Amino acid sequence: MRITTLNCNGLRAAEKKGFSSWLARAGPDVLCLQEVRAEETDVPAALWQPQGWHARWHPAAKKGYSGTAVWSRAPGETRFTVGTGHERGDGEGRIVGVHLPELDVWSMYLPSGSSGPERQAWKFEYLAHVMPWMRERITSGRPTLVCGDLNIAHTPMDIRNAKSNEKNSGFLPEERAWLSELVSLGWRDLFREKNPTVQAYSWWSQRGNARANDVGWRIDHIWATPGVQVERVWIEREAGLSDHAPVHAEITVG
Repeated sequence: MRITTLNCNGLRAAEKKGFSSWLARAGPDVLCLQEVRAEETDVPAALWQPQGWHARWHPAAKKGYSGTAVWSRAPGETRFTVGTGHERGDGEGRIVGVHLPELDVWSMYLPSGSSGPERQAWKFEYLAHVMPWMRERITSGRPTLVCGDLNIAHTPMDIRNAKSNEKNSGFLPEERAWLSELVSLGWRDLFREKNPTVQAYSWWSQRGNARANDVGWRIDHIWATPGVQVERVWIEREAGLSDHAPVHAEITVG
């Protein structure tokens, strides 16, 4: 089974850059999208309810902002869950999941705190809410994947300029400790598990030729519970759909 996650930085913008053609080539069985920035009336019906897919969207209440989606090719009726019960987080469309016979797959978009102290405080609030939710997922024993833009680079291997970013949102000690706590609970960072010595990135600033110079951050993740076996994980750096790159994982369950 191939799982793919992408922060599309606006689905309408990504479609103009070839999203549908890319999707046909990439061939995931489950697709997790973040920052879709769209409602049903904003995109063609072929994107909102794509042929051959079961799709569930979690748009933000604020038009043109945030939002997640999860698409599945699984046959038959498919069950989804929208949100986690956190009023502000659900209002921003932060989490949506699909429940397949063999596993659950969640598309998650954690807030960025880079615009200032108020946003960083909101990010910490939401991280505090999500941690027990993650703990519940792993203690249930149900094979589960959490995929998406977590807006955190975990270690110096996951960011080009670690030292100069130690006081910046996305690489703060408290944020990195949050990911380390996931590891202590038994969650697995699948990219790092399969690529232990690879320094690769999934997001680049749109300023200062960051992408051309590969000055990036690995903030787009696929995390798994122990019941998931992983064959390979890779970042599709050249997809050209967004300031983020798609991340793919080939997995088996059982």
